[in-house]
Parts: sequence; C-alpha cells; structure tokens
Amino acid sequence: MTRIVIGPFNRVEGDLEVTLDVADGAVREARVSAHLYRGFEQILLGRPSEDALVIAPRICGICSVSQSLVVAAMLRAAQGATPAPNGLLLTNIAHAAENVADHLTHFYLFFMPDFARASYAERSWFDAIEARFKATSGTCLREALPARAGLLEIMGLIAGKWPHSLAFRPGGVAHAIDLGGKMRLLAILARFRGFLERAFFGAPIEAVASLRSAEDLDAFVTSAGRSGDFAAFVRIARDLRLHAMGFGPGLMMSGGAYLGAAGHYFPSGVFDARKAALRAFDLAEAREDVSHAFMRESDPNPAKAQTLPDVHREGAYSFAKAPRLSGEPVEVGALARQAVAGHRMIRDLIARAGASNVLARIVARALEIALLAQAMEDWIGDIELKERFCAPDAPTRDGAALGCVEAARGALAHWASLRDDRYTTYQIVAPTTWNFSPRDSAGRPGPLEFALQGLEVGEDGAASIAVQHVVRSFDPCMVCTAH
Repeated sequence: MTRIVIGPFNRVEGDLEVTLDVADGAVREARVSAHLYRGFEQILLGRPSEDALVIAPRICGICSVSQSLVVAAMLRAAQGATPAPNGLLLTNIAHAAENVADHLTHFYLFFMPDFARASYAERSWFDAIEARFKATSGTCLREALPARAGLLEIMGLIAGKWPHSLAFRPGGVAHAIDLGGKMRLLAILARFRGFLERAFFGAPIEAVASLRSAEDLDAFVTSAGRSGDFAAFVRIARDLRLHAMGFGPGLMMSGGAYLGAAGHYFPSGVFDARKAALRAFDLAEAREDVSHAFMRESDPNPAKAQTLPDVHREGAYSFAKAPRLSGEPVEVGALARQAVAGHRMIRDLIARAGASNVLARIVARALEIALLAQAMEDWIGDIELKERFCAPDAPTRDGAALGCVEAARGALAHWASLRDDRYTTYQIVAPTTWNFSPRDSAGRPGPLEFALQGLEVGEDGAASIAVQHVVRSFDPCMVCTAH
C-alpha cells in the first residue's frame, strides 16, 4: 500500500488536498481535506438580522448571489413575508446568470484544460483540443470570456454590481428596471444565445434541451458536421470512458431552484440512483458529524449547532464537517438537480452507469446552460414594469429560521435562531461541504472520497490525470466549505 498526497490542487477555488491509499494501481481509500477555516458563523452571532445580507455574500466571490439569496430566503421565513412577483423574476434572472457563468467558468477554465495535458498527446483529438483549451492560451478564451462577461453585466443591471450586491431583499429586489433595462437584458441574452449556438453547442439551444436519452446525446454529438465545444467534450468522454469513472454514493439532493409563483423551476427532492426512486426533500433529516473534522463536538442538528474549531482533535483531517441526510452521504449539484427534476437524458445517463459519474456531471451542467438560457428569456418577458419589484419588510419573529437555495454546485442552506432581531445561532452548509465532506463516525466516506475509491491510477500515482477528472467533476469551492 502506498500513500499519496495530492495538493494543493490548481484551478480550484480555495485550498484542497487529497490523500490516496493506492494498492495494485488502484485507489483503496481517499481522504479529502479542507485546510481553510473561515469563521463566518461566529462573525454573525449577536448581530442584527440585516447584517447577514451584507456579510454572508462575502463568503464567496463566485456564488455571491446565491449567498445573498439564501439569507433573503431565511429572513423571508423569519418575517412571514410574501415577495413581489417581479422581485422573484429579477432574482431568478440574476441567480441564473451567476450559475450559468459558474458553469461556463468550470467548463472552459477548470475542467477542459486537463485534456490538453501531455498525457493525452497520443490521442487523435489531442492537437485540436490543446489548441482550443490549453490553459491561458487556448482559443476558446477569446469567445468564452466575453460571453461570461455578458452574464456578469446582467447581474450588474439587476443588482447594481457583482459580487457582493446589496440589492437582494426578502421581498424581492431593491432596484427596479424600466423598459430600457428590460431591452438591455434581452439584448445581452441574445448575444449569449449566439455564443452558445455558435461555439458551445454548435446547434440551437432548444435541440440540446430536448435531448431525452443517452442515444439522443450520442446522435447529437456524432451528427455530420457537428461542431461545438460541448460535442468535443462528449466525444472525448466516450473515448476515455468517463461514464465509468467517479461513481457517486447513491443519494442525490436538490433543495429546489428558482422560486416562482407556482413553485420552483427545478423542483426539490432526493433521488436514490441505486433504486431509481425519488422522495421528498426535508432538511430536518440533515445532521452534521464532526468525528473527522477540526471542530469541537456540538449538537449535530444544524439548527442548534455551533462551529468552533479544534485543531488538535484526534483523528481529524479537515475543517469541513460531514453533513449527512438520514445518516447517508449525499451528492449535490447540477446532476442532482436534473435527476430530481426527472430529466430523461440525465436519468438515462445515471441508469446506464449505475451511478452518478464524471460524464453525467459535466453533461448536466451543459444541459442547465441551455435550460436556463431559455428560462431567463421567458422570465424577462414576464416582467410587469408597472408592478412593484420589492414587497415591504416585516419584523423578524423570534425563533428558528431556515433558508435554502441551489447554487451552481448544489444545495446551500443557512440555519439561524433569532431573538430580538439578533442571531443567537448561525450555521451554514454549502454544496462543497456535502460533496467534499470527510468520513463520519461510522467510517462512511463523503461523496468525493467515495467516488475516488477504486479509481485506476496505474503507475502514474499522484500524476494520474484520472484523479483530476474525478475531483474537478464535482467543481470544488473550498472557500465556501468550512466556516
């Protein structure tokens, strides 16, 4: 048995280290470590409720809107408030723009450059992929970065700036738009659609949104003359058998994304890939285990927990706690959202592999880009300019409050208790906390740890590109993970 330590990972948000026990060229056990402690929950204790709208977005510079919106949702629950319909529409547009920007960043800057490594120099596709996706010099950057900038402009038009906007409120959005603003949003989305249909998909986004099976996907990418970066990825993934790599533990969860008058655009739920069964989502089932975290013992219920570091804790190897749902590790992210939503192609990709996998995770992100580009266009069309964009605040009520939204990487939840409009407890569980959690007291690995078990690394060891593919398929954001 050989122990390999890989880290710090490049092209990852924050500090990540992975320890692998390797025997006979395969990973036997993995341990995932988050070495950065933040302290945001302690910062918020004793502060007025409104302060979280300013402080929480600073947790992360790339999912800042998600952090704002989860606080707004939590305060809305504490106030018993009803948001203005226009406010929900603008909130959803800004949130979708941030999440799509995140998906693009992951694809072009974090994930695809790994295929331009010299390890793949003998593959028939290598020269074209290296020219297109090599880090810092790939030609894709000339198109992808301006397209991403347009999404950031959407957030600026709605919220004044990005990141760390102060425009998002329990009742909606503090900044109303006029007809000119509405037209500017549509114009930006038209340009973005052009980029998707020319460079990313090489086809109308409706054609991607309508894919219903793995066969549909393969037919799409092998169609005569099919260009586009997404098709290039799928062809590479089939060649490298990425569908047989990085299997998840089974349970997949979504808290529901993009709230509207009729409910969430992507519904909430828990999908069991082992049984192809769907059940209701209930965060009352969530518990946090600290047996292998640099944290003091606390109430395992996030609604009552404290987050106090203990750097001398025996057996600990990460500042991340180990959240579990009814005692089980849970995968979150775009793949989980679409599996819960019942998208037929995503369910088929999971069923054929028997579990979540590297190919399915990236395909689900690309699918969401197409789905959300359409949704944003519809939401802009639904805005009633003469109606209000934010409902008045109401006094916060004493007691427990919970907010949950879906960031690009998955379910993000804030639990708090309020007394006299001040926080007496505060707890945050971010998507990467779920996916990159350490082992729990029963020895069950977190989702990434589970996904790395059994991975073939051959003689490459720490240099194995397969490890990079599995880790990056979950798109870690370590700065959100431990507080």
